[in-house]
Formats: sequence, structure tokens, C-alpha cells
Amino acid sequence: MLSFINNFNFVIFILFTVCYSYQIIYAFVALFKKPKELTPKKLHKYAVITAARNESAVIGELIKSIKNQKYPSELVDIFVIADNCTDNTAEVARKAGAIVYERNNKELVGKGYALDFIFKTIATQYSDANYEGYFIFDADNLLDENYIAEMNKMFDSGYRILTSYRNSKNYDSNWISAGYSLWFLREAKYLNNPRMLLNTSCAVSGTGFLVHSDIINKNEGWKYHLLTEDIEFSIDSVINGETIGYCGNAKIYDEQPCTFEQSWNQRLRWSKGFYQVFGKYGLSLVKTTFQKHCFSAYDMFMTITPAIFVTLTSILFNLSCLIYGIFSLTASPKIIPTTLGAILISFFNFYIVLYAFGLLTTITEWDQINSTPFKKILYTFTFPVFIFTYIPISIVALFKKIEWTPINHTVVKSIEEVR
Repeated sequence: MLSFINNFNFVIFILFTVCYSYQIIYAFVALFKKPKELTPKKLHKYAVITAARNESAVIGELIKSIKNQKYPSELVDIFVIADNCTDNTAEVARKAGAIVYERNNKELVGKGYALDFIFKTIATQYSDANYEGYFIFDADNLLDENYIAEMNKMFDSGYRILTSYRNSKNYDSNWISAGYSLWFLREAKYLNNPRMLLNTSCAVSGTGFLVHSDIINKNEGWKYHLLTEDIEFSIDSVINGETIGYCGNAKIYDEQPCTFEQSWNQRLRWSKGFYQVFGKYGLSLVKTTFQKHCFSAYDMFMTITPAIFVTLTSILFNLSCLIYGIFSLTASPKIIPTTLGAILISFFNFYIVLYAFGLLTTITEWDQINSTPFKKILYTFTFPVFIFTYIPISIVALFKKIEWTPINHTVVKSIEEVR
């Protein structure tokens, strides 16, 4: 029995190590390999798209940061879709200089449906505008003044889908906002950046990305309507042979939740969305991995694979052995310390790995994080705790019916304040 417990935990450890060891290689690539400097041959014409629901507090600053871009204004049109709003989002956006459409549909609710609406509207009413690409932002975003110019360099080099460096407006609000922020900074620096450097595909993360008009036209709008439409779009693009690029010099800032209730609801939706994407595209990713020898498909498969199930299996197995050891008269007295030790070691190992990634990200992105030195260090210790809270969230997401709900944004800052 003791031998079986030890062997089981060893197999779980090896399984995780084998499946995710490539991300350690990613970290070394990010540290030691630098992207090439690009000079665009053409300044392309773009439309900026934002789906906004009751975002009157923040939409004005987003539009202001777009209008202040160091890129020819005649090549950038700003569209806002005020989606099922009950406030004056549309009025604020029009006053700030955006082209605004209002949508009221209580049946088809969610960002994906709003995007599909505005893309189809542009296709019929602005067909002569000849937009070559579409930027997609959330209403709480702020753009660095060189954002579009930097993305244009990568777009001009041939990438048809691009994502960017995602930073936060409110990193130091508390350990929750810092947890989000570190995760997105790590994703940009140590996942998407090395993917791009190794010529594999990146993944779009929620907001701050650019899509070629040919892809939108081919799809006849925006066809992604699962709870995590961003990762669904990424997965479908990889399966269809697209390589998503990354531009580290294009920086956006967005607002992170500060309350655990708001964070719980948002990540509950994300977890459910990942299950949906896994169910819909998991088999296709496996086929693409082996039939086309596509590492990007494997990478995306590992991104959406519910690895939490392996963790839960390990925890439940060891807890069962612990309970057996406590209540069974015939059990070996060594079962209790063995299983307790296995549980503690598992949590310790995960904590150390997560802390290491959080610390590495904090050190390398130190100047990009808008916070005090004390908080920067403090939140490296709470980062693993933030990730551990995904365990109960992932369990609840398995059984609970979840619908798309908006996140209330209240952090009103200008780009000058957060930069």
C-alpha cells in the first residue's frame, strides 16, 4: 500500500513535468533571445472595435488614448458597439469621437455577439473604407501612444493575427488585482513572447489584438460565442493553419477585479469556457498535432486541457488514503504520515513553481509594474495563493450553469497616470 501511494504520486509528478516542461524552455528563450527590429513598408488602414456594456466611466479614456496614437489619424477609425446599455455609454463614446452603434438583444448576450453585429454592420455600411485589419479592445483598456505603430510593423511583416503586451491599470490595488496582473505579464513575456521567437503560434488573451480583414470576411463576421471567445478564436485559428504573432512593444493597460466575489464570477466563466473549448476543439487539436506535426496545436491543447483534474485526482487519492489510515484498524500506521507528507509536498512543489514564475516575471518586468517596491515583492508571495483559488472555481464550473455577465469597471485613469 505504501509503495503504491509513493508510486502514484511519483507518476503524477512525472506526468506534469513531461507535459509542461516545454514552458521552462520558453522561459530561457524569453530571457536570452531578442526579437528582430522591423521597419514597415506601408502604413495600413485599421478599424478599432470595442464592445461596451455600461462603460460610461472608462470608455472616454480609451478613445482618448486611441486618438493620441503616433499613427496617422486618417488611417484609424474608432467603432464602439454600445451593447444592451442602460447608461450613457453611447453618448460618452460619441462625444469622445467614436462611431457608435447601439445594440439591444436580450437573447444573444455576450461580447462575441456584439462583435459579430458590428463586423456585419461595417461590412454593409463601410464596404468602401477598405480596412485591412481590425483592432479589438475592451472599454477599460488604455493604449500606449506607440501601440498601433508597433503593431503595424508586425502586421506589415506578414502576421494576420497579432496579440500584444498586456499590463494593468491597478496592479497594486490588492493581492487579487496583482494576481491577475502577474498572470497576464507572465503570459505576455514568458508564453507569447517565446512562442513568437520560436515561430510557433501565440494565443489571444481577451483584449488587445489585431485581426486581418480577410479572416473576418472569410468567417462572415465573428463566429465565436463560447464563454471564452478569445481562446476559442485562438484554437480555431491554429487548427486552420494561422500563426498568431506577438508584439511586445505594443502595450495596453486594463483593469483587474479587486473583490474576490467579482474575481470568482469572472474566473468561473473562464473555467467553464475552457471546458467548452476543450469539448469542442480538443479532438481536432490532437489530430492536428499528430497529422500535421504541429507543435502549436499541442501547445494550445495543453493550454485548454483541464490539468486541474490531475491535481484533484492526486488530492482525492491521498485524502482517501489518509481517511483509510485514520479509520481502518488494519491499515499500516505509516499510511497517515505518508499521505500527509505527499499532500504537503504536492502543495509545496506547486507553490514553489508558481512563486518562481511570479518572482521571475516581477524581476524582469520590474519597471513595467506600476507599484511600490514593497508591494511588488509582497505580491510574489500571494501569487501562488491566487492561482490555488482556481481549484474550487474549477470544481464549481464543472457543475454550475454559467452565463456571460459584464464586469463593472470603476478605475478611471488616463494613460499618463498608469504609464
